[in-house]
Amino acid sequence: MLNRRRFLLGCAVLTGGSILSRRGLASALAAPSSAKPTAIGADDPRVQGLVERATVIDMLGLLTLDWSRLRSWQRNPAAFGDADFKRLLASGVDVFHPAVDPNSPEPHAAAIRWASDWNELLKNQARYLLAVLDTADLDRARAEKRIGILIGFQSSEHFRTVDDVALFYGLGQRVSQLTYNDRCRLGSGCRDPHDQGLTEFGRQVVTEMNLVGMAIDLSHCSEKTTLDAIARSERPVLVTHSNCRALAANPRNKSDAVIRALAARGGVMGIAAVRAFLGANPTIDGLLDHFVHVAELVGAEHVGVGSDCDLDPYDPATGRARAAYDIRGLRNPRRAYDLAAGLLRRGFGETEVEMVLGGNFRRVLGQIWTP
Repeated sequence: MLNRRRFLLGCAVLTGGSILSRRGLASALAAPSSAKPTAIGADDPRVQGLVERATVIDMLGLLTLDWSRLRSWQRNPAAFGDADFKRLLASGVDVFHPAVDPNSPEPHAAAIRWASDWNELLKNQARYLLAVLDTADLDRARAEKRIGILIGFQSSEHFRTVDDVALFYGLGQRVSQLTYNDRCRLGSGCRDPHDQGLTEFGRQVVTEMNLVGMAIDLSHCSEKTTLDAIARSERPVLVTHSNCRALAANPRNKSDAVIRALAARGGVMGIAAVRAFLGANPTIDGLLDHFVHVAELVGAEHVGVGSDCDLDPYDPATGRARAAYDIRGLRNPRRAYDLAAGLLRRGFGETEVEMVLGGNFRRVLGQIWTP
């Protein structure tokens, strides 16, 4: 496994046909987004080949934000067709983690329905879609040219007791975020004004998730809950979709202290393509700043992709693009290619780009899911 020192001092990075020196590499990664980038675009053959050979994992990637469309796919096998599949395939993303918050007064029942609906879609569309239950399935999705689906939730309120962890594991759930934005039985969310950290029940759930082999996600958790969970867990934990508070003071973003603690235990942080999380520069270069910040802080082996949106983020009620995902220079339908090109421009080598696109999450999920 690479560490930060080896990443900054030991790897040779090809940009524009030349190999950066140690000083040049550090300068490239530290360069502000206003710096003139190396000329490489998403259609460059290097980028095309890189995305094609990588296992690209979006650890908060939604197939669609149009919930009525999703329900029709899940409940009517004929509703999801070849055109839908080809659009997903063209994105370059091999595996999507379309997690949601059950957002129901009865989260347990709502989560069972959600998992059951996904399992029905996966069964009916097996020629297009693949249920991801272990690391071998992550590779199978790309090898078999199917779209991998990783079932998860953005809250663990559906766990009524610790026994429910195993129940939902049996339904295919492999990732669970401990809290959403507010306080719940497990701990404080990022918008809780009184951050009390992980509760006793939350500690029990963390232990049970370790035993079962379910990944712990801390994306929406408060600072103290996040640090408590990292300390409690005997396995690496994830921040599947967040950004860096050092660059943008949003309560959903993670502090450098959290990022260091996460990396010290082997975890990975996915960067979200959400305008509000980027700060004063809502462009692809502003988005790339967050990838660079994590790589500079703890190493490129601890950063990945968690876009937190779908491939066509428009509001079906208005027919207009959603302003929340309007990031200049990022084409959501081709975001894997835009991100790969951008990371190369900012001084990452091809090996590091493959790690960021999915290799890092693949590695850590293998460590978490192994019995």
